[in-house]
Amino acid sequence: MTTETRALTTEHSPVAGLAHDQRGGISNPILGMILFITSEVMFFAGLFAAYFNIRASADIWPPLRAGTEEQFHLEILPLVGPATVLLVVSSLTCQLGVWAIRRNDRTGLIRNIGVTVVLGVVFLLMQALDYGLLYSEGVTLDSGTFGTTYYTLTGFHGAHVFAGVVMLAVVLYRALAGQFSSRHHDAVEATSLYWHFVDVVWIALFATLYIL
Repeated sequence: MTTETRALTTEHSPVAGLAHDQRGGISNPILGMILFITSEVMFFAGLFAAYFNIRASADIWPPLRAGTEEQFHLEILPLVGPATVLLVVSSLTCQLGVWAIRRNDRTGLIRNIGVTVVLGVVFLLMQALDYGLLYSEGVTLDSGTFGTTYYTLTGFHGAHVFAGVVMLAVVLYRALAGQFSSRHHDAVEATSLYWHFVDVVWIALFATLYIL
């Protein structure tokens, strides 16, 4: 580690000296994120409702492949199962970063958020590879209601994961610049809430699409 890098990880910028609102209550960044997540819950609830409505009205689920007597089948291994584990672990590392900055441990914040970013990117790559495998097996957006609902649900979730990775990368950059401390880290808390939400949605999707 160079002297310059060490300085970034051990010295505060003026921003880090800003204190939380001492009047009590919840901060504006965290409140804004909670309200945003609430709207996203309603969005995904609509997608889940559409999926279960289509599934309930289907004679066979998963439906038969076009021109065959074989049902579509989603494999948990070798990609989706490990990817799910990685995303759950990333939620833990993200929370470890939050706990670290609450203790004013900026090095712990940088380490854990960095790992979370890497895990998020790996998850997206594994999802892309899984899409490639499904496409080669004939599961596409125009593969009837099954293909459409599958790619719609997982695609929107993947977009949210990408947005979460970008947010975490910004938090990591600001952490390296020394902009967070135990007195000033609302952005870290707000981003962690979003990342936990993304994780919970994927667990629900995984259970719905691959297990139920």
